Amino acid sequence: MSVAGAVRAVTTLRLTEMKQRGEKIAMLTSYDYSTAKIVDAAGIDVILVGDSAANVMAGYETTLPITLDMMIYHARSVVRGVNRALVVVDLPFGTYQGNSKVALDSAIRIMKETEADAVKIEGGEEILESVQRIISAGIPVMGHLGLTPQSIHKFGTYSVRAKEEAEAEKLIHDARLLQEAGCFAVVLEKIPATLAKRVTEELSIPTIGIGAGGATDGQVLVVHDMLGITNDFSPRFLRRYADLHGVMSEAISNYVSDVKAKDFPNEKEQY
Repeated sequence: MSVAGAVRAVTTLRLTEMKQRGEKIAMLTSYDYSTAKIVDAAGIDVILVGDSAANVMAGYETTLPITLDMMIYHARSVVRGVNRALVVVDLPFGTYQGNSKVALDSAIRIMKETEADAVKIEGGEEILESVQRIISAGIPVMGHLGLTPQSIHKFGTYSVRAKEEAEAEKLIHDARLLQEAGCFAVVLEKIPATLAKRVTEELSIPTIGIGAGGATDGQVLVVHDMLGITNDFSPRFLRRYADLHGVMSEAISNYVSDVKAKDFPNEKEQY
């Protein structure tokens, strides 16, 4: 890949500029080359190679089982399909908590082996040393606060976080720490809209919301959810922009019927 080809139109600096001028940031997940190519060409600003691949690609109940090798595989595939968007890759569970050297090694592997643009880490003060160490190596970091799915067994539920004052104040404190450490943006997941608005106004870096109301600087959804490929997940914050589950089911059913009826292939579809 040439240097010119490797430079993406959307950068971490550009996201800050978008916040400053009030331009909303559109972010979606992708996990494979073909989807990433479509998402990028449609004008998305940021593509997240999320550890949600554990759910929608591998069928796991939580995000915990996905490995660093699996994330690198998905990220490599995505980067090859992207020309414009900023590509951010989740550091999976167990690759950064409790040991900042392991965190740095994990982030370096992602950057070297995938050619992505940044990594994302869940948590605040508890993982601050890992964030600082990764950023000190020149690797951009996106934070993630509120509902942090890798901590599901700690929370015991996927319900809204930071409704109580103590947890809300901790989230604001953690957001400030992440900004001071050098994070270029922070995801706010499933928290009260009033709290997300307050954090967004206090920070100079962009906030990306998912179930955090409309006052954040941008929004992110899982592409399988917003396209209606998954149909068993319907939180309040999800807007389905298509029903690909229905479209795909009908198309496959028609294909099966045509093969069984000896209607496919016809004379025009053979050599």
